[in-house]
Amino acid sequence: MVVREARGIIDTCVYIDLAEIDPMDLPEIPQISAITMTELHQGVAMAKTATKRAARIEQLNSAIGDFDPISYDAEAASRFGTLATLVVEQGRSPKPRQMDLMIAAVASVHDLPLYTRNPDDFKGLESLVRVITV
Repeated sequence: MVVREARGIIDTCVYIDLAEIDPMDLPEIPQISAITMTELHQGVAMAKTATKRAARIEQLNSAIGDFDPISYDAEAASRFGTLATLVVEQGRSPKPRQMDLMIAAVASVHDLPLYTRNPDDFKGLESLVRVITV
């Protein structure tokens, strides 16, 4: 029997795919970071059609109503630097994955597991972030 985590951060891709994910694969109380909220706002701005924009606005409004995002604060900013260093040490650039690293930093400083559909985005960060693939 798999024991569910009480709390955990879900990243943006998990939030977007929530309807497709078995709730038993998620923490009992899923949480999002302010960075996920930022990415959802960006998604609205980048929608190429009115139909896509409307769908993204609906999803954003659901997030606003359902979650109280965990802030990205000074401690998370400091942890981001450490995570970026780990990425650089692997010979990868942190620049294209800045938002992912910011979400990981929030999870790390709050000692929460990070749920994602894209575990490769967090490769090499295992010493500071517990990543759970869904």
